[in-house]
Amino acid sequence: MSTHTTTHPLDLVVLDMAGTTVADGGLVELAFSSAAERLGEDPAGMIGHVRATMGESKITVFRHLFGGDEERAQQANRAFEEAYGELVSQGRITPVPGAAEAIAALRDQGRTVVLTTGFARVTQDAILDVLGWRELVTLTLCPADAGGRGRPYPDMVLAAFLRTGAVDHVRQVVVAGDTSYDMLSGVRSGAGLVAGVLTGAHSTEALTAHGATHVLPSVAELPALLKESAR
Repeated sequence: MSTHTTTHPLDLVVLDMAGTTVADGGLVELAFSSAAERLGEDPAGMIGHVRATMGESKITVFRHLFGGDEERAQQANRAFEEAYGELVSQGRITPVPGAAEAIAALRDQGRTVVLTTGFARVTQDAILDVLGWRELVTLTLCPADAGGRGRPYPDMVLAAFLRTGAVDHVRQVVVAGDTSYDMLSGVRSGAGLVAGVLTGAHSTEALTAHGATHVLPSVAELPALLKESAR
């Protein structure tokens, strides 16, 4: 773990969902495969790109896969969201162990917590409902809430900064996620601490290569890290 410290109080924490606070057991890949099949496509040729771009807004992934064909990309994105929603409704997601407790601990420390996702709002809401997390955090954001651009753009992090009004400076923001794109969005936003977690898609090497200041086994370790950083 890095010994990076900050002179700013880290009072706004922006957390990714799938892979970071939510364990979905590979449902993203299953939903992508289902979406491709519904459109008569072979998912085998797409899954490599899907894995490499975990954390990116899903419509952006489909735009790349379909060569900029917007109508086809939108069809695929709708099929993906439907497939993922069906899997979620079957109860095939759970919190990452210790995630809900970590969020509660962060709030008890006086920090504002925001959950972000690359999914559409309807899917994000379905996840929140299944987990009973509607009241867990101050704000939840999807790409559409931030002008339509998801990760690796910093827009959702900056939207959290602007909408909550919790801190005065971007250096007071913490970003945590399990993908390289989460790290890039944190770095590009100017966040004071960018933490990678190893419960999801990408390795320590990938996370640090894309700007992680810290790498943690799990988001469950984050409250202790932030408590230590304040000393």
